[in-house]
Amino acid sequence: MKLRFSTHIITLGIITLSSCKPLMSTFDQASYSQVISLKIDALALMDKASDEYSSHISDVNTLRLELDKAVEYDKHRPNNLITNEQWALLSDNDGHLLSGFLVKWKKDGKESPTYITDKKKQINVAIDQIAELEIKKLKQQ
Repeated sequence: MKLRFSTHIITLGIITLSSCKPLMSTFDQASYSQVISLKIDALALMDKASDEYSSHISDVNTLRLELDKAVEYDKHRPNNLITNEQWALLSDNDGHLLSGFLVKWKKDGKESPTYITDKKKQINVAIDQIAELEIKKLKQQ
């Protein structure tokens, strides 16, 4: 009788666990592609920040639109909280990553090569973390 009760408990546990929502979304190739594209475009634009901001307004607007699309896409994926938090940091106008860099560039007019190099390293790491998290997500069966 005891063995049968234990078997029922284990079976119930397996059914319960298998019916739970996954803790993280599955891998999404479109999301990964957006991250890589954004990284390449962002780092290339940052190289131009030693020029006057006013000569790159169109490029900045295009990059911001690309960033907004990536954020919006991932925001609507289920179980994607960690990625969404990473995007929030990257896109925070008051922060110290990509959007904050663009705001500072606009305010300053141009940035020093040393500052650009330092910020590119930080932003590269931040975007790589988003890409690496996406890669580590399980592929849908």
